[in-house]
Amino acid sequence: MSIKITLIPGDGIGPEVSRATQKVITASRAPIEWEVVEAGEACIARDGTPLPEYVLETIRRNKVALKGPITTPVGKGFRSVNVSLRQQLQLYANVRHLRNLPNVESRYQGVDIVVVRENTEDLYAGVEHMVGHDAAESIKVITREASERIGRYAFDLARREGRKRVTIVHKANIMKLSDGLFLESVRSVARDYPEIKCDDLIVDALCMNLVQVPEQFDVLVLPNLYGDIVSDLVAGLVGGLGVAPGANIGEMGAVFEAVHGSAPQIAGKNLANPLAMILSGVEMLKYLGFLEEAKRVEKGIEQVLGQRDYITPDLGGKAGTQEMASAIIEAMI
Repeated sequence: MSIKITLIPGDGIGPEVSRATQKVITASRAPIEWEVVEAGEACIARDGTPLPEYVLETIRRNKVALKGPITTPVGKGFRSVNVSLRQQLQLYANVRHLRNLPNVESRYQGVDIVVVRENTEDLYAGVEHMVGHDAAESIKVITREASERIGRYAFDLARREGRKRVTIVHKANIMKLSDGLFLESVRSVARDYPEIKCDDLIVDALCMNLVQVPEQFDVLVLPNLYGDIVSDLVAGLVGGLGVAPGANIGEMGAVFEAVHGSAPQIAGKNLANPLAMILSGVEMLKYLGFLEEAKRVEKGIEQVLGQRDYITPDLGGKAGTQEMASAIIEAMI
């Protein structure tokens, strides 16, 4: 029996990398049926919103979605579709498994870090207002419930994957109430996992340590804002956002996504690297229990990266988006 998955192509390079990913995941022989829906700027004229209700309805019905990049206006315009999806579907855990890949240029080796970011509150809750004409105020919301929930997700992941260390990241030396509550809450969860080492680091100290000795870290658990920044930093350690998969997971389902931007300057030119979205598709296959199919795609990726004949320009090659996808499929057979 096939499983229906919602596919949101996105905009900019989104449709190109989505098409490439759809081909690769289909070629893995996983029994998946795709339901394609649109979200983003193109929907505003027709639906009056970048995130129509029918998009949310199809994800609620199918439980799993794969999403391409969607442009978010800076400083004006509509709120981030990505943030809205996470909040409205209560996808409380943002998970990025960031590791060195074969022949992907990096200053570091031996990096294999899972960043677990709380996804629903903190400054990203969007509670902000003007104070008079010349001041703006944003309210940082941290709750014990959400902090314990993300802490338990991080420790469950560590136990399930055989990882040995979870590091809690915070700024509790300055924000003693909000970040202090996050630190206290995750520490309380850690007591239920005695076999896993738990420590904590102030976020600025973490960033310094990451660029000095990143291979020392295993699982990082962070509030929303720090998690957003640090996950991009770790992506930079292993080759950039072009090789960074992303997952947003909640109790009722999950949305997997390429975490890079929509790169409108190269849209439609068959230049975009599809690897981040394909790797997100691999994480989706694992989530669905299709482990052999996921291994098949990973084998194809590693072979193509090793040969270097069919990789996109940002990875040092000359192939186009669809040519790289076709090469991965060929290597899977």
